Amino acid sequence: MQGIDRRLIQNFEWPLLVMGVLIAIIGIINLISAAPGAIEDGMPAIAVRQMVWLGVGFVGMLAILVPDYRMLERMALPLYAVCCLLLVAVLAVAPVINGSQRWLVLGGMRLQPSELMKLALLVLFARLVSRRDPSRNVGLLDLIIPSLLIAVPALLVLKQPDLGTTLILLVVSCTFLLVARVRLSLLIGLAVTAIGAALIAWFFFLHDYQKDRVLVFLDPDRDPLGAAYHAIQSQITVGSGGLFGKGWTKGPQSQLDFLPEQQTDFVFSVLAEEWGFVGAATVLLLYLGILIRGLMIAHASKDAFGAYLSVGVVALLFWAGAINAAMVIGALPVVGVPMPFLSYGGSSLLTCMLALGLLMNVSMRRYVF
Repeated sequence: MQGIDRRLIQNFEWPLLVMGVLIAIIGIINLISAAPGAIEDGMPAIAVRQMVWLGVGFVGMLAILVPDYRMLERMALPLYAVCCLLLVAVLAVAPVINGSQRWLVLGGMRLQPSELMKLALLVLFARLVSRRDPSRNVGLLDLIIPSLLIAVPALLVLKQPDLGTTLILLVVSCTFLLVARVRLSLLIGLAVTAIGAALIAWFFFLHDYQKDRVLVFLDPDRDPLGAAYHAIQSQITVGSGGLFGKGWTKGPQSQLDFLPEQQTDFVFSVLAEEWGFVGAATVLLLYLGILIRGLMIAHASKDAFGAYLSVGVVALLFWAGAINAAMVIGALPVVGVPMPFLSYGGSSLLTCMLALGLLMNVSMRRYVF
C-alpha cells in the first residue's frame, strides 16, 4: 500500500481545524446552558449527543483527507444520485416528528440526508463549473441542466417540509453563478424567474405556518403571541445580553424557557444573551477566519475543480451563518436554518466537519501537484 505523502502531513491545515473545532466546542458549552432536559453523565442529554457527533464528524473529516479531492470530481454524479435516493427514502419510510419527515433512523442514531445533499450538490456544481470553457459566457441553454439538478433535491426537501434547507440548497447553487461568466441580461432574467418561482411556492407549496413567518416579519404586531413570538423573543434575548452578557447559565430568557427552539435555530441568541456582544463577536470572527481562509485556499488551488470546491464550501458556511444570524436579530424571517458548528444537530455538525475536511484536503494538496 502506498504511504501517505509526507508533504501532506507537513502542510496540515491547522488554522481551519482549530477554528472549526473551537466553534463546535463553544457550541457544546452553549448547549449545556441552552438545553434543559434529561441529564447524562452530569450534562444535558443533547450536549452529550452533540459531543458524540463531534467525534464522528472529526473521524469523518480525517477520513476525507486521505483520498485526493480530485477523486470527488469523478464521483460527483454517483454521490448526488445516492443523496437523492436517500431523500426519496425519507419521504417513504422516515417517521413523522413534529409534523416533519426529515430523519432516517439508523440504529440508535438519526441521519438527515438533506444535510449531506448540501455537500453532494456543491461537489457536483464545482465539477460542472470547472469543466466549462471560462472564456465563453453562460447562456440560457447552459442553465437548463443545472436548474434540473437543483430542482430535484429542492422539491424533495421542500416536501418534508424543510424550507430552511431548501433555501440553502438554492442560494449555494446560485453562488456558483457569481464565479462564472454570466451576462447581465441573463442575471436579470433569472431574478425575474426567481420572483415568479417564489410566487408559485407561496400559493402552491408553502404551508400556512411558513407563510405566517413571512407575514409577521413584515408586520411583527400581526401576531405577537403566535407566529411572531419566536422572532420577538429572540430579539429580546439578544438585546438583553448587552456588552458582556449575563453570564453562563444565567440568561433569564433562555433559563426560563421564554425562547423557543433555543438549542437549534436560536442557539446564537442564547450565546449573545449569556456572553454579550463580545462573546457573539468573537464567534463571528472565528467564522470570518474560516471564510477568509477558505477563499485563500480557493485562490491558491492548483486546479479549477479545487478552487470551485473551496468556493462552494465557503458559500455553504457563509449563507447558513449569515441567514441564521440575520434571523435571530429580526433582519430575516424565521426559516429554520441552523448556525454552522454551533446549533444542535448531529447531521448538521457532521456536514460542517466534512465541509471543513474538503477545504483542508484542497489546501494540503496544493503542495503536492
